Parts: sequence; structure tokens; C-alpha cells
Amino acid sequence: MKDFINRFGFPRLIIIIFLILLMAVAIYLDIPLSGLITDILVRFGMNAILVLAMVPGIQAGIGLNFNIPLGIICGLIGALISVEFKLQGFVGLFASILIAIPLAIITGFFYGKMLNRVKGQEMTVGNYVGYSVVSFMCIFWLLAPFRSPELIWAYGGSGLRVTVSLESSIRHVLNNFLAFNIGNITVPTGLILFFALFALIIWLYSRSHKGLSMIVAGSNEKFALSNGIDVDKERIKGTVISTVLAAIGIIVYSQAFGFLQLYNAPLYSAMPAAAAILIGGASIKRASIAHVIIGTLLFQSLLVIALPVINVIAEGSMSEVIRIIVSNGIILYALTREGGKAA
Repeated sequence: MKDFINRFGFPRLIIIIFLILLMAVAIYLDIPLSGLITDILVRFGMNAILVLAMVPGIQAGIGLNFNIPLGIICGLIGALISVEFKLQGFVGLFASILIAIPLAIITGFFYGKMLNRVKGQEMTVGNYVGYSVVSFMCIFWLLAPFRSPELIWAYGGSGLRVTVSLESSIRHVLNNFLAFNIGNITVPTGLILFFALFALIIWLYSRSHKGLSMIVAGSNEKFALSNGIDVDKERIKGTVISTVLAAIGIIVYSQAFGFLQLYNAPLYSAMPAAAAILIGGASIKRASIAHVIIGTLLFQSLLVIALPVINVIAEGSMSEVIRIIVSNGIILYALTREGGKAA
């Protein structure tokens, strides 16, 4: 029994049991399950690419990329430019992505160069850099030369709004694409297919010669060096891919949410993504697409079901408390396990 729990992962087992209990309570409280399942599917689609952004970093040997806010900021800039030029629908969505990708490549490259100078401290340094960059961008958002009334403060205020509506641009573009109903459950086909596309790209890349070189460099540096693999180059490659995925992920997240959230909002993106992939069975040294799918489903299901259940029982909003406890608890467990084995 102990061996089974160690292989399966104690946190994952606890979360599954807790999730089943919450589901039972939701049924008892007559909370519509169709609405909960729809929300789970939507939240899976809108968060999965952000969780996927953790995979290249782990495979390349930098561990959990706590600096995905760097890529997120690139994605936000791409989306803001799209809104500024009044681009709508899929045109606006792909324009946002095409603008964000070059920015993410450049920033990811220099961030990867920096990580090569602080080997062994990547997660700590990444966390602090993320905070620093987000703080710096708070100044940029106030000075950014955007002119669209949808972006800037009304009544002559300067700077960008804290929350920017995407109602007239890319809101729910992927959610509504090929969406269909099964009874009262709505399946956001576009969201799921979009994630599946990038998951397939990462899966194929990880099985290519270049992808395998990156994985070898991340898992065994001495073996990689003995086989002529440039470890520093592979680490930069993984960092760049992770940053690009984060940029794309926040655009997908924002169009599903219906708003862009600026200023301090990117600070709160890394912890849930890291917690989700760890719940899925990844460790700080090993990660796969399966870990992303399982972890995102478990993590988002827990939050979706806990929100109405706990609010009914406690007669108040406890969802943020649950999110913080789960995400930070799982990360703490993973980082303190001996040898960094799978959580």
C-alpha cells in the first residue's frame, strides 16, 4: 500500500479523494453538475497552455519556471496592440499571438542566458525576476502610448486600465468555435483543440533529435557534455519555448476570461501552473504532456467544485483561500521531497 501511494503520489491521492467528497456534497446541495462540468472544461482549456509552459523548462533542466510572468507580459502586449488596432475575431487572436511570439523569443533568450549564470538557483532567481519585471511593467502600463478608449482610463486619465474588456475584439473566439452541447453541458471544442495542437507540437518536438538533446541536457549534464551536447544552449532553448508558450497561454486565457488583467495580475500565474503540473505527477526534474492534462483537470476541477460548495456551506467566498492552500501546499511538498521525486 505504501509503495502504491509513493508511486501514485500522496498529494494527488488526497486531492482526488477530496474532489470526490466535494462532488458528493455538490449533488447533496442540488448544485447543477452540468454547469460544473462545463466550467471545468472551460477552465481546463483556458489554463492548460500556461501549465504546458512548465514542461520545456523542466525538461531543459531549469526546473519549474516561476518566471512565466515574463512570457505573460509579452502576450499581454500582443493582445493590447491587437485591441489598439481594432482587430477582431480570429484575426485579432492570431495577430496577438504573432506579435507576442517574437517578443517572447527575445526575452526568453536573454532570460535563459541569465539562468545559465545562476545554475542551481533557477527557481529562486526566476521568482524574484518575475516580481521585478511585473513591478517594472506597472510603470510601463502607466506610460504606454496606447490611445484606444477601450484601453486607457476614461475622463482624461493617463495609462492603461487595470482590467481591459475584450468584448469587441477576441472575447470567447476559441470558446465558441465548434462548440456543441451534450445535454446541458457545453463543450468548448475550440479551446480544447487549440491546447491539443500545442501539446502535439511539444510532444513531437520532445521525440525529435533536437528535443531529445534538450531532455538529455536537462536530466544528465555530464552525460550530455560527454556526447557533445551544448548544455547551456539547450537550457536557453527550453527557456525560450517555455516563455513563448506562456505568451500564447495568457492570450488564450484572456479571450476565455473576456478581459486582459494588467499591473500585478501576472504575479499570480506561476503558482497555479506549477501546482497543476505537480499534481499531475511531474517533479522538478521530469514532466510530460500527460502530467499537464491530469494535473490541470484535477486542479481546475477542485477549484470549480469547491467554489459553490464552500460558499454555500461557509456563506462566503473561500475559493481564493482554497486556491492558495492547494497551490502553495503542493509546491512546498514537491520542493521538500528528498531527491525531487514525483509529487
